[in-house]
Amino acid sequence: MIWDDIGYLLSKNRYNENSLIVEIFTQKHGKVSGIIFGGTSKKLKNYLQIGNKLFVNYNSKSPNKIGYFKIEIYQALSPLYFDDNKKLSCIISAMSLVKLLTADSQQNKSIYSLLENFFTFIKNDNWIKNYIYWELKLFTALGYDIEFNNLVDKKMINNKMQYVSKSLTEKKIIPDFLVDKNQNTEDLKTLLGGLKLVGDYLEKTILRPNNLIQPISRFLFINSLK
Repeated sequence: MIWDDIGYLLSKNRYNENSLIVEIFTQKHGKVSGIIFGGTSKKLKNYLQIGNKLFVNYNSKSPNKIGYFKIEIYQALSPLYFDDNKKLSCIISAMSLVKLLTADSQQNKSIYSLLENFFTFIKNDNWIKNYIYWELKLFTALGYDIEFNNLVDKKMINNKMQYVSKSLTEKKIIPDFLVDKNQNTEDLKTLLGGLKLVGDYLEKTILRPNNLIQPISRFLFINSLK
């Protein structure tokens, strides 16, 4: 089996002294694992930054055996943020979620489109809020849709109208921007509250039922914002 494609580098791990095993989310073939021989060389090492967009040639002798990639850089995206620890942590977190939550070798145009969109909004000033929306869109693309406006009531709390979850067991205040997408906020505390709430949903609805563990990179990203 031989094919060419383009995709985003999700992960890399050393295979032996000179080679790496990588996972790439490709446009036509979904998430695919393969060996890159000589992946630790100076030339290829510079290309193989998590989040970079690559042109790949894949070769496998059997569907049941791991194949190998030949790669060329298509677009160097991560190096643009080497001096911005927050955005770099966000890139790693996003790629880790896609790696964790997607099935092998299944084309998913929605998720590929989300990856393209990710590198569009991360350049902007309001990128944190858009990343939270991005995570929710990722969950929706995987079949886990959540509409906060159906899960909240409006209540007056401390002389301020706020959204409160309808849960009988746990009353949580829901940040306005999760219910009203036209709501602008740059308040870091509010955004961190949104990230935590979405993380709780991820944990309870997606990860725990599937015996998965939340990527450490997501916690590191949140800590980088504090």
